[in-house]
Amino acid sequence: MASTTAVQPGRIRILKKSSLRLPDSDQTAGPVVYWMFRDQRLRDNWALIHAVDLANRTNAPVAVVFNLFDQFLGAKARQLGFMLKGLRQLHRQIESLQIPFFLLQGDAEETIPEFLKECGALHLVTDFSPLREIRSCKEEVVKRTSVSLTVHEVDAHNVVPMWAASGKLEYSARTIRGKINKLLPEYLVEFPELEPPKKKWVGMMVDKVVVDWDSLIDKVVREGAEVPEVEWCVPGEDAGMEVLMGSREGFLTKRLRNYSTDRNNPVKPKALSGLSPYLHFGQISAQRCALEARKVRNTYPQAVDTFLEELIVRRELSDNFCYYQPQYDSLEGAWEWARKSLTDHASDKREHTYSLEQLEKGQTADPLWNASQLEMVYQGKMHGFMRMYWAKKILEWTKGPEEALSISIFLNNKMVVTRVDMLGVCGPYAAFTIRDGKRGRCLGRYGT
Repeated sequence: MASTTAVQPGRIRILKKSSLRLPDSDQTAGPVVYWMFRDQRLRDNWALIHAVDLANRTNAPVAVVFNLFDQFLGAKARQLGFMLKGLRQLHRQIESLQIPFFLLQGDAEETIPEFLKECGALHLVTDFSPLREIRSCKEEVVKRTSVSLTVHEVDAHNVVPMWAASGKLEYSARTIRGKINKLLPEYLVEFPELEPPKKKWVGMMVDKVVVDWDSLIDKVVREGAEVPEVEWCVPGEDAGMEVLMGSREGFLTKRLRNYSTDRNNPVKPKALSGLSPYLHFGQISAQRCALEARKVRNTYPQAVDTFLEELIVRRELSDNFCYYQPQYDSLEGAWEWARKSLTDHASDKREHTYSLEQLEKGQTADPLWNASQLEMVYQGKMHGFMRMYWAKKILEWTKGPEEALSISIFLNNKMVVTRVDMLGVCGPYAAFTIRDGKRGRCLGRYGT
């Protein structure tokens, strides 16, 4: 067997090692299964590249499995509709390479081990998520699988793998930036071509390959109609590439020029990339966005540098926070100085207090805040510059910091297309816990 792999070793972690000896390369091994979750695309997907490469090196067939949780962390039509329509497109694309795509439904702790047992898999490849629930689920799946199974985790979401960038909780972008930038020459490289599988998946569970996407999508859209779909973002990786590189309104081709100067101006929304839904659902690779942006750096150096800072450093800082701080959605996870500042100001007099229902409906005395909230209600997004203001006012208008953080995350997760997202968690968190200069005081205190 060849010793080289298509993916850098530093991008792969071994979660479980088989107790069995692999067969020689000219013998057939058990299948390789890629359990897709966070990176829902065919192109530029390190986890899929690794799964196919591993299958070809072990003379095994390969399949992709996606598990749709019963509740999927509380998502509504807005989020599930976008995701499932992207997966429907992915299903067609991936089967054109003669790689079967299986959609499972239920608790992954049960469906994934059962699938692996039924097909006799010897390798499981997963992509990476720092979220608590996903990590716990993955750990349980590993426990429930056969001793003959090897499990690899591939960070296909970050440009620099989270565990390679830093082995500890980073304090700020300032402390992680140098570590990431130092590793970019190693990891910010062009993707290899996805090789077709040498051995076809024949006869195994072919009855499970057929997915009635239309009925499934109709069902989740109907049941999640409380938060309806939005029209401004078209699902799928083809649409994501159009937003990035399109000839009409592509970000890098038509709108990049003023990004560094206009991205914080809420009255110029077209200055933003519009890539967030595609990055969140893994329908486009952040690495592809960075590679294409570097190609035009000579023309727009400041805009590209600003974009790469947001795309790589700031996004990967949020993954670092959620991975190394298990209480990422609680004030217990805040730095000590921030908790102290919030506690010291917990009894500050409030000019207004509002219920969750009033906040959700944008029924406050502040027209600017209401407009930002209603943009989230009806469009499923909020301008990044307004997010700090939005979250700080919730802190000012509620009974305490715990309630404010809970409401902020709830409203984000319910309304925003990207919902349960590391940046969605960290945005309100940062608004409450950013230092006021060198005074060690929390900018999110009441009355700010």
